[in-house]
Amino acid sequence: MAHPSSQADSVGIVEPQVYQHPRALPLQCGVELPEYELVYETYGRLNEAKSNAVLICHALSGHHHAAGFHSEDETKPGWWDTCIGPGKPIDTNKFFVISLNNLGGCHGSTGPRSINPATSRPYGPDFPNVVVKDWVTSQTHLADALGIRKFAAIIGGSLGGMQALQWSIDHPERTHCAVLIACAAKLSAQNIAFNEIARQAIASDPNFFAGRYEAENSNPDKGLMLARMIGHVTYLSDDGMREKFGRELKSGDLGRGADVEFQVESYLHHQGRVFSRSFDANTYMLMTKALDYFDPARDAQDSLVRAVADARAKFLVVSFTSDWRFSVERSKEIVDALIAAGKNVASAVIRSDHGHDSFLLPIERYLGVLRAYLDRVAEEVNAQCR
Repeated sequence: MAHPSSQADSVGIVEPQVYQHPRALPLQCGVELPEYELVYETYGRLNEAKSNAVLICHALSGHHHAAGFHSEDETKPGWWDTCIGPGKPIDTNKFFVISLNNLGGCHGSTGPRSINPATSRPYGPDFPNVVVKDWVTSQTHLADALGIRKFAAIIGGSLGGMQALQWSIDHPERTHCAVLIACAAKLSAQNIAFNEIARQAIASDPNFFAGRYEAENSNPDKGLMLARMIGHVTYLSDDGMREKFGRELKSGDLGRGADVEFQVESYLHHQGRVFSRSFDANTYMLMTKALDYFDPARDAQDSLVRAVADARAKFLVVSFTSDWRFSVERSKEIVDALIAAGKNVASAVIRSDHGHDSFLLPIERYLGVLRAYLDRVAEEVNAQCR
């Protein structure tokens, strides 16, 4: 049987690349980060005018590996392979797609695991706070290095959608369109609460050592596992969990109450264990705080309409009916503000029983909306090149 990488709709085998920024980066927190690195991947070809570039911004636990495979031995493709590839909604026959691991990440970009030049030891909890605006700034440096002055589209789901919105505000001249999927202009109190519970699960693990677990040759596995379990439940919907798991048993005798483990418990334990082995606890702390702090209206007299006033991009805003973490109402707030500001905006509410995770899944109408919109974007970019 042929490897999936050889299929016609796959970008195939891809190799991560590293961008090295040679100068210090002033951060919003007032600290300067010395020269830094961003790990990224590209799919498709950049046209002669360098006008067909698409930037993929990842969510909380995402990274640069969005499509294709790193080797013939890898069986699981990148996290958004559903959407990226030849003939797929983000069509690599038409676009040059860039996906990166954000600053502060734990998949190769400079972050808490990196060596602090001031101490010659890993930053750990001393890595400075970074926020969405900082990510956007670092992404502009990568774009400059690749010779890209304007993106045909900047696309992201969840925290990635927040980055796309920030791009449209901070760099209106460099954003042709912004695709905001399952996101919000700021977190609700409930969302902030879930993030804090997850952080406390990590911080209360005796192996966390106030974030200096590497120096102790340890890792807060239990805390990370709990944090992921908490988060994962919020990404699913009640109907979706009922359909997938119901009250089915993995093991034990429910009648006697002996050694009972429900299927949903087994699933969450597995997800938590995998996450604790692949994600850095300090990065999790950093990323969730960036989520909490995001609020572009704060710098515009608490008015989202004012915040987006100078944006020139066209917008597509997509939400999902069963997503209670980033509900339809939160996307509607963005759409209403964009309309009030006189922007070109399209929106779609997609029927789904899969909760927040819907943006990662091959839902037919969702893929159809993305494909139709981005096909028009490709036509507009091509027309500009003629």
